[in-house]
Order: sequence, then C-alpha cells, then structure tokens
Amino acid sequence: MRLTEITYDNARPIDGYGPGFFRIGGEVYEGPVTVLPSGIALWGGYDDTETLLTQADLIDVLFLGTGANIAHAPTDFRRTMEDAGIGVDVMASPAACRTYNVLLSEGRRVALALLPI
Repeated sequence: MRLTEITYDNARPIDGYGPGFFRIGGEVYEGPVTVLPSGIALWGGYDDTETLLTQADLIDVLFLGTGANIAHAPTDFRRTMEDAGIGVDVMASPAACRTYNVLLSEGRRVALALLPI
C-alpha cells in the first residue's frame, strides 16, 4: 500500500495545540489566533471581526473554535460574518483544527478563528 503525503501549498496547517497555545506551520502562537488566507494573526476574540472581514472575499467558511468545549457564537458575531458572506461553523477548538486541516488539504476556501483550550 502506498500513502501519499498531504501537501498544503502556501497554506499553513495546524500541527498541534495545548493549554493556551497552537502550533501552526511549525510555529507556536499563544492565545486566540486567526488562520486566514493572508496568514496567521493574534485574534482579539468575538469583538475583533475586522481581522476576519478583511479576507471575506477569500473565505467561504470560518471554523470557529470555542476552546475546550463547544459553545454558541455570540449572535452579533455570527450575524456580522454571515452578512459578509462567510458561513460560520462552530465547534470546540480541537475539532475545528482537525476539520480545517482536512478541508485545507482539499483546497477549500476556509479560515479559522480559535480560542485556546
């Protein structure tokens, strides 16, 4: 049996995560982060929609990682994203990381906004 290694082109997959951090493309980021087509940035949380909206024309789905457990996205946050044409899929951060990596490997137009576990 032959296995084919997944390639991500210029995108950066999530390599790992732990209490308070994410390892993305080999680099460690502490605290909440966004992973967008333009790159990785620290994220100010639900009130920081501007960071995400700058990439709205490049994103079809935003995976929102809500930390260790799944939680509802604030209504204003979800409405702002959906008004910009970005679908929001809410899940715990570990599941968001895994889902993002799979769809990223398929070449999908996805982004991440993550709260640490």
